[in-house]
Amino acid sequence: MLVMNTLIIILVVFLFLLVVFQNFFFVLFFSPFIKLYYLMVGKKEKGNSILSRDTEPQIIKKRSAVQIIGGYVSSFISYYLYRVSLTPSHHIRNFIYRSVCGMKMAKKAVIYYGAEIRMPSNIIIGKGSIIGDNSILDGRNGITVGENVVFASNVRIWTEQHDHRDPWFRCETQEHKPVIIDDRAWIGSHTIILHSVHIGEGAVVAAGAVVTHDVPPYAIVAGIPAKQVGERNHDLQYVMDGSHRHFL
Repeated sequence: MLVMNTLIIILVVFLFLLVVFQNFFFVLFFSPFIKLYYLMVGKKEKGNSILSRDTEPQIIKKRSAVQIIGGYVSSFISYYLYRVSLTPSHHIRNFIYRSVCGMKMAKKAVIYYGAEIRMPSNIIIGKGSIIGDNSILDGRNGITVGENVVFASNVRIWTEQHDHRDPWFRCETQEHKPVIIDDRAWIGSHTIILHSVHIGEGAVVAAGAVVTHDVPPYAIVAGIPAKQVGERNHDLQYVMDGSHRHFL
């Protein structure tokens, strides 16, 4: 009877750990393969990688075996990064982003739970910056975030988009540049920042704004499209120390 009770307790504990840490086990198992992939393609010119862009014409056509395999690999990498974002540990997530996926993420930077990261190898996040939960960072054309930048929840940065003028509805017909966000900018909840935008030092993007053009330093912008509605204090001295909520 004692042996049976012990086995039941062990089974319950095992199932509990499996449920709670399922994303951790998934990430742990597949990380070596993902690392190998990034080592193979990470140094190629941006645009050559099968993961870098979704630029195929939106028509039905016969695809080669390489394209089919590339599509599966691309989808699996996206799924892997999704599972990474759900792993309840900042330390594990940061290690994966830096060491496996090649993201240039400084010390004391924080990425919260559920953030969707696309092309992490094209993303730079400076010291003390905070990326809010459920944000989307589309790094296909590059994203640079300075130091002590704060993103609220559900911020979306898009560096690539389809061209409605193109008969094949492709992406690569437009000239796209990285999104750059300078030190101590504050990006409000549910904002959208489109490709080629440069947000100046200390600028504030109000919640729900859609940013389509550059924002001057210390400007406060709001609305759709975002327009300047005020100016922020220029004497900003705060420094983020990397503290964060645990598990999330």
